[in-house]
Amino acid sequence: MAYMPSPPSSPPPNYVPQQSTYAVDPRGLCNCVEHYTYLWLRNGDNFWFYLSYIGGSNVLGYRFFGGRWNVYSVDLRDITSFTCQ
Repeated sequence: MAYMPSPPSSPPPNYVPQQSTYAVDPRGLCNCVEHYTYLWLRNGDNFWFYLSYIGGSNVLGYRFFGGRWNVYSVDLRDITSFTCQ
């Protein structure tokens, strides 16, 4: 398993950013490692994510739900767009 830094000590921003229209490029996600990243998925789900690792076919990090950060993984093919802070 990849090195997992600790999750952020504070919750994510309390707004939903404007969705980009750019196609997902894993190289673009590299700029989002260890940053708050908002993801939009093919299934319509969207949420704040703290990106920790980019693998060959997925990203690993933390998703904020239940009032805390939880380890979470997303398949790159499922991401339709993203933006990071």
